[in-house]
Amino acid sequence: MSASLRPRESRRGRRTAVTLNHVAAAAQVSPITVSRALNAPDTVSETLRERINAAVEALGYVPNRMAGALASAKTRVIPVIVPSLSNVVFVEVIEGIQETIEAAGYQMLLGSTDYDLDREAALASTLLGWAPPGVLLAGLRHLPRTTTLLKNADVPVVEFMEYGARCIDMNVGLSHVQAGAAMAAHLLARGYRRIGFVGTRMRGDYRARQRYDGMRRHIAQIGGASDVLFEYPGGPGQDVGWHALGDILQTYPDVDALFFANDEMAVGAVLRAQRDGIAVPGRIAIAGFNGLPMSALVTPSLTTITSPRKQIGEQAAAMLLSRIDGRSPPQRRIDVGFVLQPRSST
Repeated sequence: MSASLRPRESRRGRRTAVTLNHVAAAAQVSPITVSRALNAPDTVSETLRERINAAVEALGYVPNRMAGALASAKTRVIPVIVPSLSNVVFVEVIEGIQETIEAAGYQMLLGSTDYDLDREAALASTLLGWAPPGVLLAGLRHLPRTTTLLKNADVPVVEFMEYGARCIDMNVGLSHVQAGAAMAAHLLARGYRRIGFVGTRMRGDYRARQRYDGMRRHIAQIGGASDVLFEYPGGPGQDVGWHALGDILQTYPDVDALFFANDEMAVGAVLRAQRDGIAVPGRIAIAGFNGLPMSALVTPSLTTITSPRKQIGEQAAAMLLSRIDGRSPPQRRIDVGFVLQPRSST
C-alpha cells in the first residue's frame, strides 16, 4: 500500500479515521464494490473479496454502524475491555471507571477477553463499529491488528493496569516487573534462598509473567539464591493455591518461600497450611499480590503488594474524558506505583 493511500494526519496530530474510500483506494476498486464485499460477500468474486479484506486488515478499517444515522448523532457509550470479569482485581478498576464516566454523562460498555488476544481484537473491532468517543482497555500487549484498529480509529485510547514505555495513545498503571523485583528483595532480605513463583495460564496473564520475570532477574542479580516457576491450568482461585502448596512441598521440599501471582491463590495456600499444620513462615513463607482485604484477615496475615486499583480506573477514565472534551491531560503516561506490605506470612 503506497503512502498516499494511508490516512492523513489530523490537525490534532493523530491519523484521521480510516474510511471506506481509503479501503477502496488501497484495493483499487470503487467504494460501492467495497460496500458489497463487506455487506454481501457473495456478490463479489473470491479474488476481489480477498484483495478488499487484505486492504481492510492493513488499514484497520472498521465499518461505522452509525453511518445511517443523522450526521450530528453521537454515542455516549465508552467501551471498556478487560481480561476477566471473574477476577476480583478488576472489580475496583471497573468501579473507578464507571463512577468517573457516569458523572460526566457517559455510560460504560463492558467486554471481557478471558485473556485471549484474538477475542480482544474481535471485541475492539465490534465496539469501534458503534463509533464510541473513546476506548479504555487493559494492558499494553495486543495483536498487531488490534493496535492498527485503535490507532486508526481517530478516538482517544487509554491502556490501563500496567505502565510501560510504549502505548497506543495514553497509559496509566504500574510496573509489574518492578513489583516482582520488590517482592524478591523483601524475601531475600528475610533470608529465603529458594523462592518459587506460582501462577496460572501465564501466557495469557502476561502481567503475572512480568512479576515473575522481575523476581527472577533480581534474584539472579543479587546471587546466592535461586528461583523456580510453578504454573497451573485453570483460573487463579483459592483452590489452586490450596493444591499447589501440597504439590510443591512434596516435589520441591527445598523451596522455602512462595510468591503467588495473586492474593486469592496465596490465601488458599495459607488455609492449606493451617489444615495440615505447616508452619508459615517457619517451614515456608507465603506472599501474594493485589492487596485484597482478605490478605489481612487470614492467620498468619499475608504479605502482599497493594496496587491502587480504583485509582487506576479513575485516572484512566479522567484522561479519556479530557481528550473527549478536546483538552490535553497533564500527563499521557502515569505510573501509579505500588506498596509492598510486609506481614506475618513472611
